[in-house]
This record gives sequence, C-alpha cells and structure tokens, in this order.
Amino acid sequence: MHSHRLTRRRMITIAAAAAGSLLAGRLHAGPASESVRWRGSALGAQVSIEMFHPDRAEAELLIERAITEVRRLEGLFSLYQPSSAICELNLAGLLVAPDPDMVALLRASLRFAELTGGAFDPTVQPLWRLYQEHFAADRADPAGPSAERLAEALTKVGHARLRVSADRIVLRRRGAAITLNGIAQGYATDHVVELFRRAGVTTTLVDMGEIRALGAGPHGTPWQVGIAHPELPGQLSETIPLVDRAVATSAATGFRFDPDGRFTHLFDPLSGRSPLLYRSVSVVAPTATEADALSTAFSLMPAAAIRDVVDSRTGVDVHLVDRNGITSRL
Repeated sequence: MHSHRLTRRRMITIAAAAAGSLLAGRLHAGPASESVRWRGSALGAQVSIEMFHPDRAEAELLIERAITEVRRLEGLFSLYQPSSAICELNLAGLLVAPDPDMVALLRASLRFAELTGGAFDPTVQPLWRLYQEHFAADRADPAGPSAERLAEALTKVGHARLRVSADRIVLRRRGAAITLNGIAQGYATDHVVELFRRAGVTTTLVDMGEIRALGAGPHGTPWQVGIAHPELPGQLSETIPLVDRAVATSAATGFRFDPDGRFTHLFDPLSGRSPLLYRSVSVVAPTATEADALSTAFSLMPAAAIRDVVDSRTGVDVHLVDRNGITSRL
C-alpha cells in the first residue's frame, strides 16, 4: 500500500545488546555461555531475537520454531499479503471459521477500544485509505482531503460495528475495514516469548518493533532498551530497564503522509484527523500486546485521560515527550 511500511514503529532499540553483528535472516551463536541471535523482518518491522541458552542446537531449533509461528501470524494479520485473513475480511466484510488467533487478537482490540474510550480502534483502515489516496494524487491539496470525503470515510469507522465470535467475524458497514498495525506486532512478540517460556528459556529479548524481555539480562541485570529521540536521528531520549516486561513506542514521525507532518498514521477515530499531542509516547507493560495497543491509543488522548487508564492497570508505566520536548512519566 505504501513504500514506508518498515519505518512506522522503529522508535525503540536495544541499547545494551551483546556484541556481534546480526545478519538478516541468519542465526549466530558464540560459546555455550553466550547468546544465540537471529535477525530478519516480519509484520512490517525489523525483528531480532537474542536468547541465552546452554544448548546451541536447542536454541537454534526454538528460534526456528518461533519464526515459523511469526510467519503464520503474518499470514493472518498482514495488510501487505493479499491472501491474508485480514485482507479477506476487508474485501468481503465477513470471515467464516476464523483462526483462533484472529479471534483472540480482535477480541483484545475491542477490549482496548473500550478501555481507552475508543481511542484505540481497529476499524480506522478507511482513514488510511483516504489519506493514502489523497496524497498519492498529483497536485494533492496540502490541507488534506475535503470535509465531504472525510465525513464519508468516518461513516465506515467504529469498533461498535465489528462483530467477533469463534465462528465468524463481521464488518457491519459496507466499505468498513480493519487494521491491526497498532497491536499485531505486540501480539506476535508475546507469542514468541510464551513459546520460549514453555520450553524452559529464562533469558531472552525479543524485538519485533515492540520489545519484550523474558527474565533479566544474561548477568542478572535488567535489559536496557533505548527510546529513540523523536526529532534527533541517532540519539536516545532515554533508556528503560526491562525485566519480564515489554515496551512499545508510538510517534507521529514514524510515518507522515505529507511533508509538513500534519497527517500521520495516528488517526483519531472520531475526527479522522491526526492530533499532534506528543512527540512520542512509550508504554511499559506486562505484555507487548498491551504496550503496543496503549501506546497507539495514548498518542490520541490527553494526559489526564491517560492517567485514568494507567491507574486502572497493573504494571503499566507511560513515558511522554510533549510537543515542546518535555519528558514526563505517568
């Protein structure tokens, strides 16, 4: 749909990973006391896995199993694979006998929609289509789509009209469509971590655009995850320690439809616009699914409303960089 799909969420980095090069799609292992590492791409993000394991062959097998699982999930959730389940749903408005993971992720999406007062909404894909088509046209109006076209797109948005059950998923408005770009990477990250946990792994860091730590780092100290500065390439705004937790970051600079950055991938489901409340929003949470969804939603919410949600959750911290570059923590 667009040529910048790998840049949207690359706002977090491993600030203190083990030394050594990571070649795309390859496994690398040092001595038994060191790590086994993999790097590639999936679900529109660069992916890396670093696992500390006493048995190199077993570690490599586990990582291969994890990547196979991620590819399977990509076949469900990717908007860039025409044969994916989400593309089938968006085309037909109906998905019969859906995969249990599609059901689970959409149910989670609806829970986060309710939790955030609709700020998180998986049905905003018609807004993406509207802005993509508008700014791809010759001599596109820099003020954005007309009020009439925006109003028409908004009639197709609304999580309340998405019906999800074990036997079918229904979009109840003609022309409606969903995107899981604000939650699927986190969900896939959690799947990988749980696969490793069930296999007895205790020290791993999985980075799929959202980062989740399984246990502490190899020396018993927290993993260190850097948050990229939203305005200064190559610099970090802060470093967050992680032990058995996840972190996700959303920023308007991740993708802009227009050169001035007035229209971004972060859509308010009510207005259809892109409110620029913050330069970046980072969420630390028990799972990557939660961190991913909340970082998306919080980008559209005032600080007081964010605080209300945080107060209702266990183990959630929020790091905001406001429009003036001032960092605060909720």
